[in-house]
Amino acid sequence: MGTDGAEGFRADGEGPSRVVVLSPFAISAYAVTNAQFGDFVRETGYTTDAERLNWSFVFRNFVPEALRDRISTAPARTPWWLPVPRAYWAQPEGPGSTILDRLDHPVVHVSWDDAQAYCGWSGTRLPTEAEWEYAAGGGTTGSPFPWGDELTPRGEHRCNIWQGDFPDTNTAEDGYLGTAPVNAFPPNGYGLFNVVGNVWEWCEDSFSPDYHRLSAHLDPLWTEEDAPKSLRGGSFLCHASYCNRYRVAARSSNTVDSSAGNVGFRVVRRTSETT
Repeated sequence: MGTDGAEGFRADGEGPSRVVVLSPFAISAYAVTNAQFGDFVRETGYTTDAERLNWSFVFRNFVPEALRDRISTAPARTPWWLPVPRAYWAQPEGPGSTILDRLDHPVVHVSWDDAQAYCGWSGTRLPTEAEWEYAAGGGTTGSPFPWGDELTPRGEHRCNIWQGDFPDTNTAEDGYLGTAPVNAFPPNGYGLFNVVGNVWEWCEDSFSPDYHRLSAHLDPLWTEEDAPKSLRGGSFLCHASYCNRYRVAARSSNTVDSSAGNVGFRVVRRTSETT
């Protein structure tokens, strides 16, 4: 796990690299889709954190101009995120938007708490950071990407990230301005699709920049009361100039009730729990 390479973000605690031991587990090939999350909501009547709070973060380029002009606040360090009223998983850009043409895309605007609720319904759980990283590597050893060392081998795009000048111009050379279908691009060596780019994926662990020094050697899982939770994989908004976190070892975090238009999740089971 982890990296000692120069490309890593030291403040994120991407290293030191180390060997860990994991019990066998099964992980979903795809991130949870809009269609799957819709089944959960219809059966349970679940209300997401974004719905309860009545807003969620949407990338500014996706917000209609008339609505954008009415939003007067944005995070000082990331002004490209706008708190859009009534944006949630089923209308990801706010009122008037829909997922009906994106049922095979990853669900977004889901918090860590929302992902936990889905797991409880589906008999699954979120992956630990160690499980996620092992699966994302696809059998590679020490490579930054699930397919190897080059971002675009032979000029071929292997993930959905930002091309161009962030945050103003996305040339969409990989074919997507926003999220892509969960089965876009070739799978890694373990058959997993889109583990880097597309959407950030929640993990079970609490986030700590000292994770690799504090967590166990066997089945590591770091938990800390009231701490933010870990995210892995980067998203369609990641770019080398700003967020070079579409790498297997890269990490990020957010609070348990936070949501945004580039955050989703995938699920796991212990192999003894599978049927």
